[in-house]
Amino acid sequence: MMAQVQQQYVEGTRTSGSRRMTAFGGKTADHGVNFSNTAHLSKGVVSLRKGSPFSHTPAKRMILPTLYLQENADPQIGLLLCKQWTLYSVTPLYNFSYGQLNEYSRQLSLFIAAEKQKRLAVEVESDLAFKVKFSSFSALKTTEQEPAAVLIQIMQRSQAAAKNEEGKVVWTGWFSCTGGNDIFVTVMEDFTCLPLFLVSGAKGLMLLVETWLQQTFDCCLSPLHITPINLAWMAAIWTGCYMENHMAATELTFSVPGPAYPLDISYAIHPEDAKALWDSIHSTPGEVGQEEVELFMDCLYNHFHRHFKIYLSAARLVKVSTSVASVHSVGKIKILHAQHLIGILSLLTELAVSKTM
Repeated sequence: MMAQVQQQYVEGTRTSGSRRMTAFGGKTADHGVNFSNTAHLSKGVVSLRKGSPFSHTPAKRMILPTLYLQENADPQIGLLLCKQWTLYSVTPLYNFSYGQLNEYSRQLSLFIAAEKQKRLAVEVESDLAFKVKFSSFSALKTTEQEPAAVLIQIMQRSQAAAKNEEGKVVWTGWFSCTGGNDIFVTVMEDFTCLPLFLVSGAKGLMLLVETWLQQTFDCCLSPLHITPINLAWMAAIWTGCYMENHMAATELTFSVPGPAYPLDISYAIHPEDAKALWDSIHSTPGEVGQEEVELFMDCLYNHFHRHFKIYLSAARLVKVSTSVASVHSVGKIKILHAQHLIGILSLLTELAVSKTM
């Protein structure tokens, strides 16, 4: 069926290649929460069958107490925020040592220089050199037993620059095991478990770093994609997070395959309405149940269907944006505030561990 919208609920305007629709009012079933939402639909034919996106999911997830990290107190925390990261899962690192970070910096710098030298025959020669810096920081640890996070930065500078000049950071990656206490007992001696790896920078440099890590620590890196079920968990958990100042809409993006091209549906809910709905469902502080997440999503789906006659539960959830963070199913995330950084990393660590075990 074509995407039909009842005129008494909707104002519509056309833009290039899409139709913008805004629905007003309405209430979620049995929860009495007023909604004001904005939905964006790309042009296309919609033929959807109602179903549930939940099949395999944890019965509940524990929510770590909020640790108020101060962005200005630790400059490294600021490096992690408001930047798009690509997610990877990593198997345990063999013979990794925090006492050898300076040596790793030197080795990876030499490795990149050698690989660059091999390509000079086919590429235009450049006077730019790369310098690598490994560092650790413990601000992201939730217990003393956790390994400290490891930050890798690649700086680019002119070879004519002074030796003490670090240059411009062109690639950043960092390992984390935040909230991963339960996996330490399963890791063999001589291995360090840092299962989550976040990367920002050129793909060419990432390939070099990945090759060096595999050769040096006998580990394997693989892209960490986020399933629709886990995106739904993130939407519910992050919507319920208390924010001291910045509040943004909870926005869900769905993808529907079509015969010619896919249809994307963007569904935005006012942050106060979304949080009021979650607060009316969530019952136990410190933990979130799968039934609560499913009910939260069902209420949103029912509200959308009431206005647009489209079953979102039959579409594929591919992106979630909230005041806390924005994450895409392909494994891209942007963390917006330090306030809930620990909780975000704990959930991502859990997903990375589940892929590598």
